[in-house]
Amino acid sequence: MSDPVFRSKLGPSIEVFISQKRASGYPYITSARILGYLDSLIADKFPNSNTLTKEICDIWIAECSYLHQNTLLRRVTPVRQYAKYLIGTGTKAYIIPGRIPGKQIHYDAHIFTERELTAFFTAINQCPRSPFSPLRCYVIPVFFRLLYTCGLRSSEARCLKVEDVDLDTGKVFIKKSKGWEARIIYVSDDLLDLLCRYNTIINKVLPGREAFFPNREGDYYSTSMIDVWFHEFWDQLPEAAEAKGNKPRVHDFRHSYCVYRLNQWVRENKDLNALYPYLSEFVGHSNFADTDYYLTLAEPFYPEFQKRMSSVNARILPEVAYEN
Repeated sequence: MSDPVFRSKLGPSIEVFISQKRASGYPYITSARILGYLDSLIADKFPNSNTLTKEICDIWIAECSYLHQNTLLRRVTPVRQYAKYLIGTGTKAYIIPGRIPGKQIHYDAHIFTERELTAFFTAINQCPRSPFSPLRCYVIPVFFRLLYTCGLRSSEARCLKVEDVDLDTGKVFIKKSKGWEARIIYVSDDLLDLLCRYNTIINKVLPGREAFFPNREGDYYSTSMIDVWFHEFWDQLPEAAEAKGNKPRVHDFRHSYCVYRLNQWVRENKDLNALYPYLSEFVGHSNFADTDYYLTLAEPFYPEFQKRMSSVNARILPEVAYEN
């Protein structure tokens, strides 16, 4: 996944800024691509500009105004960070105010029912071949199973390299994680067998590839393509029309994994106090507060959760804010 070619007079400073972010441990892949779009705008419309001005930022926001507010926020944030970097180096720059584009809209998670999961995975097992994307019929069934059975973020699975997946031990090294926290997870024997069979097939088509889930060129799939795949299969299911609450998203496989894992521990009468930190680390949360959210989603066992988790030290596991 190569960085964009920067053409504006600000290009060299953008490259240095990206390098500093990565030196601090941030993957900075999507943000680098966004700054590449900004650089193209500057090169085309402000070829003589040596700094980031309000006019540039206003046009940048205007050209992104058709986007959903959350997407616009992701477009604005790297530009704001870059402006702060410029000021830190002694260069004048305009910082987009924090009130723009407004607060992120938070969605309530959709927890897939067992019936919905069965229907979805049955559907992707029958993924048709495509002359435009010849590998997708192999990638899709494995990719979504990895998401759900390991609670991965879509970006973590998309950006896996072949070298990150140890097919002898089942160890998966998650490098491209949210923020900068890398971690190691282990997959089940069933999933490991599936990964091995998948890898054998893909190796015959693209020997020596880098991406574990490659497209026809051997590169990584985009976030938008993963969303397209999900809706291609999910939207056709009868269960999709019957689903209650917010429309399901790819990220809801991660939410569902966490809730089902907690529910399973309750049914098996496991020590939640001891296991809870392991779940938090397994899914890559930097603090327990992020994992607390799933306690409120475990509805079938929620009264039991309240009872079983009450002995956890509040300093280590803060109480869930039920009203939020």
